[in-house]
Amino acid sequence: MEYINDMTLIARLAIGGDKKAFDQLVRKYQSRVRKFFLAQTLGDSQLSDDLAQDTFVKAYTHIRSFHGTSSFGTWLMRIAYNTYYDHCRSLHPTTDIDNITHPDITPTDTIIRRDIYEALARLSETQRTCITMQLIDGRQIDEIAEITNMPLGTVKSHLKRGKDLMVQFLKSNGY
Repeated sequence: MEYINDMTLIARLAIGGDKKAFDQLVRKYQSRVRKFFLAQTLGDSQLSDDLAQDTFVKAYTHIRSFHGTSSFGTWLMRIAYNTYYDHCRSLHPTTDIDNITHPDITPTDTIIRRDIYEALARLSETQRTCITMQLIDGRQIDEIAEITNMPLGTVKSHLKRGKDLMVQFLKSNGY
């Protein structure tokens, strides 16, 4: 049923230019996309909002390239993943990952949230992406593989290593 509703909205947009249909899609998927970016950016809400906006602009301008071979949500998350990947490539990071402290983490944040972001910061970008998609977004491994364009075994490997690193870090911090 969800697939049919999405396809109806997409058809209204692609064929008739119905901007209200796209607004409905944005409202439906914006929290999922934003959660993905919040985890990837380690809680940087302003950057997350900017990346989410870029994702929806790209989806809007390329809506005719959606062929329905996967769900709209999967197609949209592929755009989000590529948007984040492009953002990371443009940064050319020079900071050692062990020395990262995030500017949006304030003393008023909960200790648990800070520790989770700290644990996520210790992961590679790919591990963090896979962990975020599975544990936060609730996506299946095969869907993560489709979104990231990685083999299924590679996704499983990144999930295992990422979870192991997070568990190790959190255990060392008293969890």
